[in-house]
Amino acid sequence: MDKWYEEEWSFTVEVIAVSHDNKTHGHCRNGDEVGDVYRCAYDCPVNQNGRGFCQKSMMILFPMLETVRGGGDLRLIGGFSPVGNTPDSPLCKEFVCPDGVVTFRLTAERLNGENFHTGGFYKE
Repeated sequence: MDKWYEEEWSFTVEVIAVSHDNKTHGHCRNGDEVGDVYRCAYDCPVNQNGRGFCQKSMMILFPMLETVRGGGDLRLIGGFSPVGNTPDSPLCKEFVCPDGVVTFRLTAERLNGENFHTGGFYKE
């Protein structure tokens, strides 16, 4: 792999709640537990144990990553805080997995890179 582009954004996805009984067994196929943290830039999120992010939850996460990359405000794309303590920030949002078992908190952080499309990196 030859990663030549310095990314504009870094993302952290934290597991902040799991099911009604705080157990993953029999509920979460990926085995997510409160405190697990996934990190990524443009690549797919990986947790502290080198395990990948849930495929079904990625369908929800990806549009939020693109919202941030496109200059958007995560507060404007709907939803609510199931846990009730999301910071009032355009770069932070909570969401629940498609199975309704795991609650995640996405936080974006601006890096030094320029936008891939407007910075002249994308070539047709």
